Amino acid sequence: MRSELRTGVVLAVTVALLALFLRNADLTSVWTELRRASPLPIVASVGVMALVYLTRALRWQYLLAALGPTRFRTAFRTTVIGFALNTLLPARPGEAVRPLLLARHEGLSFPAVLATIVVERVLDLIAVLLLFGSFVVLFDPGMDTVDARLYRAIKLGGAAAAATAGVALAVMIGLAGHPERLGRMTLTIERIMPANLARKLARLVERFAGGFAAMRRPRDLFAALALSMPVWLGIALAVWMVARAFDLTFPFTGTFLLLALLVVGVAVPTPGGIGGFHEAFRIGATAFYGFDNDRSVSCALALHASQFVPVAAAGIFFMAQEGLSLGGITRLAGKAKDANDPLPGIVRPSVSEPWRAPGVGPRRK
Repeated sequence: MRSELRTGVVLAVTVALLALFLRNADLTSVWTELRRASPLPIVASVGVMALVYLTRALRWQYLLAALGPTRFRTAFRTTVIGFALNTLLPARPGEAVRPLLLARHEGLSFPAVLATIVVERVLDLIAVLLLFGSFVVLFDPGMDTVDARLYRAIKLGGAAAAATAGVALAVMIGLAGHPERLGRMTLTIERIMPANLARKLARLVERFAGGFAAMRRPRDLFAALALSMPVWLGIALAVWMVARAFDLTFPFTGTFLLLALLVVGVAVPTPGGIGGFHEAFRIGATAFYGFDNDRSVSCALALHASQFVPVAAAGIFFMAQEGLSLGGITRLAGKAKDANDPLPGIVRPSVSEPWRAPGVGPRRK
């Protein structure tokens, strides 16, 4: 029942956001703009996004290096599967299934691999904020028609997000240094819950914190942070190419503002960011750059399709090779829950003794 309620809420939010996105659009004009768009830049943007996912997989390998050796092929395929699931299903199940699949193939601790996803998200936020900050400080925004109060609000939000990212990074560095200490600290909650349950939670927290081990390896952490910049510069280039296909002309650096808005838009947990992504782009194109609403709407539709449809198709292909279906994803999510919630009487391994999914042993070196 809870799952049905959640699905209903997500569906309602998706419909509401799409209605907001299309409320002032002339659909005939939108269709005309779509037909007029130049296809070559859109196709090129799909190629750029393929390079982005390859770079994401390489970055993930640096974050995983402290946990054990991983193959690039596995990191890439599971990354694509994860993003495909986020596109096809609500509540971003790919964020849990992706590390579960990699842990199963490479014989690593699932909670620790899951923690690297958290590190990834913080690095993504830092990269987006660095690009946005460079846009505000170093480049001419080129927005003569923008509402000054709206622009100030965006800058204030960026500053708040930067502070949050900085705090999160500091906390992860602290956890990386002493994961066992965090586990002992968690045991203090025995005062308010049964001791057996508190011990299980402490063990889980310690294993999860072990995934921040990259923070103890400055070279790997710096490499992952450095690779975050080409990831987001690639996404910015893809956005700029699609905008050019619709004759929405603005400097390449202008995409840095749009990226910040799109990150907020996809934060709404609808499948593939549907609705939130579209409205975020429309607001950026019309409110900040003064572009025509119908052309902005058509560009948002094409941009979303170019960014999400190819990865969804590739993810379905890889899932088929894995013998997975969307129904099987639910069972994988259940395995993930079991891995994070040790059963009574079962002693789960620590970070130094990796958890392996049922039926999967350590990979051969």
